[in-house]
Amino acid sequence: MHAFDILGDPVRRRILELIADGERSAGEITAVVQAEFGITQPAVSQQLRVLRDAGFATVRPEGTRRLYAVDATPLREVATWIERYRRYWNDGFDSLEQHLAEIQGKPAPVRATRRVAATKAARRR
Repeated sequence: MHAFDILGDPVRRRILELIADGERSAGEITAVVQAEFGITQPAVSQQLRVLRDAGFATVRPEGTRRLYAVDATPLREVATWIERYRRYWNDGFDSLEQHLAEIQGKPAPVRATRRVAATKAARRR
C-alpha cells in the first residue's frame, strides 16, 4: 500500500496521533478509537495491523499486552515527497507577508521580497 493510502484513512491517522507521543497499549488505542469512531475492536485491530504491515507502527509484547509505537521511517519518506511541493505554499505565505507589509505601510521582509520576485521571474519564463 502507498503511504498516502495509509494516511488517507481517518482511523489510521488517529491511531498514529495516539502513539506519536509514545507507546500505547492496544487496549488504550481501541478504547479511544471505539469511542470516537464507533467501530468494533476487531476493526481497530485490523487498522493496527495495516499500520504495522505498512511499517508505520511497531508492536512489542509486554506480558499479555501489546504496545504500539510510531515507526518514523515511512513518515520521513512522506515528508521528503512533500518537501518538493513546499515552495508552492511558501510562495503564497511570502506573497501574503509582502502584501500585509504593503498595506500596513511597512517594508516587506527581504526573504519574502526575494522569493516573490524569483517566483514571478520563473513564471515569466
